[in-house]
Amino acid sequence: MASYTVNSSIMIDFAGVHKHYTTAHGEVRALDGVSLAIEAGEYVAVQGHSGSGKSTLLALAGGLALPTTGKVMVGGEEISAMASAARARFRAQHVGFVFQMFHLLPYLNIVDNVRIASRDPHAPQSLANAEALLDRFGLHDRRTHRPSQLSAGERQRVAMARALLNGPKLLLADEPTGNLDPENARVVLDAIDAFHTEGGTVLLVTHHAEAAERAARIVSLRSGQVLGSPAVSTT
Repeated sequence: MASYTVNSSIMIDFAGVHKHYTTAHGEVRALDGVSLAIEAGEYVAVQGHSGSGKSTLLALAGGLALPTTGKVMVGGEEISAMASAARARFRAQHVGFVFQMFHLLPYLNIVDNVRIASRDPHAPQSLANAEALLDRFGLHDRRTHRPSQLSAGERQRVAMARALLNGPKLLLADEPTGNLDPENARVVLDAIDAFHTEGGTVLLVTHHAEAAERAARIVSLRSGQVLGSPAVSTT
């Protein structure tokens, strides 16, 4: 696979993207002709009603799904043309994910849940990096706990640590504050802000206005189509 290089200022580029599903009730057009560019270092929030295509957009940006038609470019690479194994390597090297439901492995302790994202989970440096991130998120004394022993806010902080372990260029967050109380939501959003301040690109799916307001731009989706993406003042 070609090396990860950004030949322009564009980090994510959707070009005429359709994503359709066939169900027992007929065809579902999750995305219906989306063209959208997100610059490197930009912080973009995506909003829309349930079923508008927000999570599908995020899945395509991270190579977790492929478009029915159209092209998805990330960091100058056409991930929509990659084989499954190549997409997995690309994600591991360059993309961090944070989900509403955390997606932690229940049989692993917290430090191993973070380390599993490493390209070499058994390397001593991966342990040091994981512990440093857990310390950053105030979870030093939870390292040997399992997810069931943590609160929702603590589990999402573990998920943030896992997403940041490999130093990604792109952070994809799908309703990361959806199951959190206001205090833990602030901790997670502050961490996303810090990632962006350090030069990272953020694509955040959220239905919370206060979370979206942290972004520099809001993209609105309705029925799988982009309605608009006006600039939002951050001052």
